[in-house]
Amino acid sequence: MRAILLGGGIALLISLLGTRVAINAFTKLGYGQEIRDDGPTSHHTKRGTPTMGGVVIILAAVVGYFAAKLITLTTPSASAMLLLFLFVGMGLVGFLDDFIKIYKQRSLGLRSKAKMAGQTVIALVFGWLALSPLLEDEHGRTPASEKVSFLRELDWFVLPTILAIALIWLFVAGFSNAVNLTDGLDGLAAGASVMVFGAYTLVNIWQNNQFCQEDPSATCYNVRDPLDLAIIGAAITGACFGFLWWNASPAKIFMGDTGSLALGSALAGFAILTRTELLLVVLGGLFVLETVSVMLQVGFFKLTKGRRIFRMAPIHHHFEMLGWEQVTVVIRFWIITGLFVATGLGIFYAEWVSRL
Repeated sequence: MRAILLGGGIALLISLLGTRVAINAFTKLGYGQEIRDDGPTSHHTKRGTPTMGGVVIILAAVVGYFAAKLITLTTPSASAMLLLFLFVGMGLVGFLDDFIKIYKQRSLGLRSKAKMAGQTVIALVFGWLALSPLLEDEHGRTPASEKVSFLRELDWFVLPTILAIALIWLFVAGFSNAVNLTDGLDGLAAGASVMVFGAYTLVNIWQNNQFCQEDPSATCYNVRDPLDLAIIGAAITGACFGFLWWNASPAKIFMGDTGSLALGSALAGFAILTRTELLLVVLGGLFVLETVSVMLQVGFFKLTKGRRIFRMAPIHHHFEMLGWEQVTVVIRFWIITGLFVATGLGIFYAEWVSRL
């Protein structure tokens, strides 16, 4: 527990202080955000606001984790290193996207195929390593499982390895893009991420307390390295919380694709490594709604040759177009996130109680 508090606290301080430094540095370098011309007109005032703040989130979380391990004199686990690989790797893809936007002074960075290729490579390497026998512990557990999971592994739903890796790719690509779509209003993605990563920190703490040391049973969790994952969860939560101080309306800096792709992939990584893949659909319900709103908008537009369901997608822009103040949209979407998180944690705990 001491390492969890250390990881979260150190990451919070680094993010809180480091974001101020990043704002000054990026402003001097001219690393400002370009704004879509077809977006809400109120967003045009944000043009030139420093972006790529996700660099601070990533650095704060990684330093927070390793500092906690160093202080407590414990060795990083395979699961933790895999999750950090996914987190940092997707952050690098996002960094390239952000840098191209800044360098070419346009609102679009990497071409969609190049961006997806980068996400796919990172996700497939993560999936292959997470299922590889090379990373088995002394009880034969790999970091991830070939069984589909909701609150724990579903023994009757076992996938061939290639399909399990494909499912991992789908989760990683899907949620990294989902957080990216949500990151459209000041503080929206950062505030929602604080709650969802906080929830996964609690899930990992609970799984560690009810850990199957040797023989799996109905009342314990057959997972690997839950305590170490809790440290990363606390570190990312703290990093997002510190960043939110500067990202809240009116934002002094944006996380950019650097932050949103990294955070979304880390959420998918937590779901995969904790054997709670489908639970993420509940805990991260806001990100799912944002993605579904875009899918519905695009699909309806093509089917009806130009008609729209929403005034603008993702759905947070729809409410802006209806006349809601940006802060109102963000706070209400935070409330929705809180309800999703409370529901998900309630389901998680109720399932364990029902097995006693």
